[in-house]
Amino acid sequence: MALINFSDILKKAGFDPGKVKLIRHSLTDSNFRNCYMAGKVFEYTCHQKRNFSKGYDYWATFISGSGTLARFHSIYRVGDSRPDTEDIIPEGIPDSEASHFKGNDAYYDLERLDVLSEFEGKLTIEWGNSARMWHQKGTTEKAVVSIQPNEKKVFSGFENLVLSFDELKEIVDNPEVYDSWRTALSSVYAIYLIVDSETGRQYVGSAYGKDGLWGRWSVYVETHHGNNKEMKQLVCSYTERYHSFQFSILQILPKTVTDRDVTDIESLWKSKLLSRKFGMNDN
Repeated sequence: MALINFSDILKKAGFDPGKVKLIRHSLTDSNFRNCYMAGKVFEYTCHQKRNFSKGYDYWATFISGSGTLARFHSIYRVGDSRPDTEDIIPEGIPDSEASHFKGNDAYYDLERLDVLSEFEGKLTIEWGNSARMWHQKGTTEKAVVSIQPNEKKVFSGFENLVLSFDELKEIVDNPEVYDSWRTALSSVYAIYLIVDSETGRQYVGSAYGKDGLWGRWSVYVETHHGNNKEMKQLVCSYTERYHSFQFSILQILPKTVTDRDVTDIESLWKSKLLSRKFGMNDN
């Protein structure tokens, strides 16, 4: 039995938990993650199904943490809503979210309240095993796990970076804790190496584009194979094999180089390591 639930905090702050909807945004959802990285969490939250707020006057939002934990983000007073037509798409919202503005759902007017601001980013609750139920009643008991920020993890440096798949997933799924990692990996292009630790077969890849190495490695966390042909075939044949992948960096490149420069250097590394002949590169 929990000593304190989030509903207890709501009551002490003057809220009727029955009028508060709890929302858990998941960083494993690529659309939300895009909005999170673009600084558009508020705009993402405003966009919901019609009648989503029926019976509720407030929304308390959380962002997923490790496992089924969730960190408190904000609480809002809910106002009116309007159809989510293309003409009201918020400026700067990622395309993955903008594409859902078709006039079928609603865009709510939300007013952020300061009454729980002392807990923002500091209060962590146990959302429970029903993590797929991403919105629930405020009366649902959610045990308060801690009221302190997670310790920020310091970036270890490019030259020391060797990660298992599970370690990489922990970093990508928790960008608030690994903020310095996200900043560093997003700031560079790179040639990287993935090794299947069960067989020693290697894959040489390249990272370029807006989010640099962070963006490319995030795709591996999401897909388990990065859409690479031979790795995809391997994971299809052995569904848990991706846990054996090890990630490291062969060469860091500045973002000033062209995409062609990056792929040329990638090709050179493939030749050096014979990853086309003995590894998982097919081109």
